[in-house]
Amino acid sequence: MGVERDLAAWLNYLENLHPMAIDMGLERVKTVQQRMGLFPRCLVITVAGTNGKGSVCAMLTRILTIAGYKVGTYTSPHLLKYNERIAINGVPIDDQPIVESFVAIEAARQDISLSYFEFGTLAAVHQFMQQEVDVAILEVGLGGRLDAVNIFEPSVSGVVTIGIDHQAYLGDTREAIAIEKAGVYRPRKAALCADPYPPQSLIDTAHAIGANLQLIGVDFGFEMQAEGQQWVWWDKTGVRKNALPIPALRGKYQMANAAMALGLLEAVKAQLPISLGDIKRGLLEVEWPARFQVLPGRPVVVLDVAHNPHAAAVFRASLDNMGFHPVTHAVLGMMQDKDIEGVIKLVADRIDVWHVAAPNLPRAAQASVLAELIAAHSPLARVIQCESIEKAYQSACEMANEADRILVFGSFYTVSEVMTARGH
Repeated sequence: MGVERDLAAWLNYLENLHPMAIDMGLERVKTVQQRMGLFPRCLVITVAGTNGKGSVCAMLTRILTIAGYKVGTYTSPHLLKYNERIAINGVPIDDQPIVESFVAIEAARQDISLSYFEFGTLAAVHQFMQQEVDVAILEVGLGGRLDAVNIFEPSVSGVVTIGIDHQAYLGDTREAIAIEKAGVYRPRKAALCADPYPPQSLIDTAHAIGANLQLIGVDFGFEMQAEGQQWVWWDKTGVRKNALPIPALRGKYQMANAAMALGLLEAVKAQLPISLGDIKRGLLEVEWPARFQVLPGRPVVVLDVAHNPHAAAVFRASLDNMGFHPVTHAVLGMMQDKDIEGVIKLVADRIDVWHVAAPNLPRAAQASVLAELIAAHSPLARVIQCESIEKAYQSACEMANEADRILVFGSFYTVSEVMTARGH
């Protein structure tokens, strides 16, 4: 593989390079990091959590970009194009720089096998160093302690939420999962947590390594004011940021995400000073697709990548804050390794007609499996099995009246295939 290969060819190569899609452990990727000298001198902000990571990264990116800094952001997965994962000032980088980084990694790894995600993580930081960013914002892919992102030393790190997901890799309880996520914390550095009920194991892990743990509601937090039209960020040292606008990202849960973002920025304010005006503008301008994204037009279409029970509970709460719609249609596609029943159970009583299908990849759950689980929880609901997500979306559009709503959720892949069908 060389620089003459295009990005699509490289990605196809990487998908088949390593025997396991997820391979927990840092020794292989650390060795390649050392060979390449990938030790960024810029500030590094690491963000972990079951849900909310991407929203926090998006807020950080927009605020810091407005403040005039050059910001590298690494997130995953992508919705439409791989390039979305590696962005400078919120703009995905072009194919060629990514290919050049892949070529450099391929030359350095020699006989070491790397996973798709590990390759991408190294490429992102390689690009951030090449482009001399002021700050790198790194979103953890899975867990924290053994995630490839964790080989890079953070200046500050945060865990947004702790929910049950990826049990095969992280454990079956919030206590076990919290230990993995707390692996991004570092001694003597600010370590934030925005989960309102943090497991004791996260607190114990942070204290054991001597991290400067800061918990939402205790050490920092938010208060609503002006009848819910504005809010205040505060911390226990007496700092207050008043008259902040509600973030442009929809959903009440975004308030905790915004508080986390501001807490992370407060921790590095000596190195990256920003004004209150930058913060306000950043909160108003932030964009992060498919996180309770309500599309314009009729019927209302809501895109949300909710794919685990924690996210489904948040999704349900956001639905309940919408106006009245006579009929709710759902376009659902999920991966078979997810807690499908847990997701369905949380939203079943809010949905009248289900249009189910398998996203176009091997580990997707078949439509018949989804239909069976829906019938168990909503015997009166109508379930239409479709041969593709695109057909499921077409089915929903054909049946829905202008006053109804269509919900698209269950997986990044489900949302991506609908966005493609809509011509995004």
